[in-house]
Amino acid sequence: MNKRILFTGGGSAGHVSVNVALIPQFKQLGWKISYIGSKTGIEKEMINTAFSKIPYHGISSGKLRRYFSFKNVTDPFRVVAGVLQAYRVIQKERPDIIFSKGGFVSVPVVIAAKFAKVPVVIHESDVTPGLANKLAVPFATKIFTTFPETLQHVPEDRSTCAGAIIRKELFQGSREKGEKITGLNASKPVLLIMGGSLGAHKINEVVRDSLDQLLEQFSVVHLCGRGNLVDSNKVGYVQFEFVTDELPHLLAMTDLVISRAGSNSIFEFLALKKPMLLIPLPLESSRGDQILNARSFVQQGFALKLEEKELTAECLITTIRQLRDQQWDMVEKMENAPVSYTIEQMAQEVSKLALVK
Repeated sequence: MNKRILFTGGGSAGHVSVNVALIPQFKQLGWKISYIGSKTGIEKEMINTAFSKIPYHGISSGKLRRYFSFKNVTDPFRVVAGVLQAYRVIQKERPDIIFSKGGFVSVPVVIAAKFAKVPVVIHESDVTPGLANKLAVPFATKIFTTFPETLQHVPEDRSTCAGAIIRKELFQGSREKGEKITGLNASKPVLLIMGGSLGAHKINEVVRDSLDQLLEQFSVVHLCGRGNLVDSNKVGYVQFEFVTDELPHLLAMTDLVISRAGSNSIFEFLALKKPMLLIPLPLESSRGDQILNARSFVQQGFALKLEEKELTAECLITTIRQLRDQQWDMVEKMENAPVSYTIEQMAQEVSKLALVK
């Protein structure tokens, strides 16, 4: 009889991408797979697009806010409804284990799993657990962390630092295909700029103000987000709103990266040995997780960091020059970094925790 695994997680691409990376491995091992997400969140589109035959169950999930809102009064009722809906799905799918990547939708699933007596594995990407995972940890059988520092914030006896789960296809990029996609050649080092799936207005603005100076030293590939393309005929500058299958090839041709400091992305750059300048989301726009992620990478010698409030064209150019000066020292430190679990190893660890039937 095939083993069964139920995945959950959503609200942002970061709360889904690890699941997307792991699901093919469990399919290859012959597991029956299902997914619980929100009814309209990004996870529904991502899972249905990548795995059209996997049953997707949408449930209610209230947002867990750290600030005052009248919805804080009604959303607990949505969470309770979500627990009941998740419990019914669990009873129907009868998973041997549940893998949760976090996000608001995962909380009712993890609580329901406790009632259903199904073991739960949580994977936490950031230095400090997000609010959803903080609420879910007491119900978890096992917690895997990405950063070693996170072990200070979770139960020691149930937690292991596994590192990041990196998609296999990222290691299969081709510099030649990247050059064909972009129309660029190898005459200059390539600077890749990523502002997140929706782009980053301030980063886009300052990069474009700095282009003439940047293009003296680099070819520039700019992932600027939906609706953020501008007219430009500058030689050596290529823009994309976003990329999917092209990303491994763009990364293969990249020498240096400018990026936000989301955990999944920066660990992908680390795995591919790409020195990076990180511009974390500021506190006004986040809970501060990207600031802590960036600080950790700077301390380990993998990156330089600029706060968004310090971001000007002059400051960007100065810091990029520093990054280029330190490039090979960073690459050496990256080569000596602790090795993360492979997808195969993570699947093996999860399998060990599944119900014995």
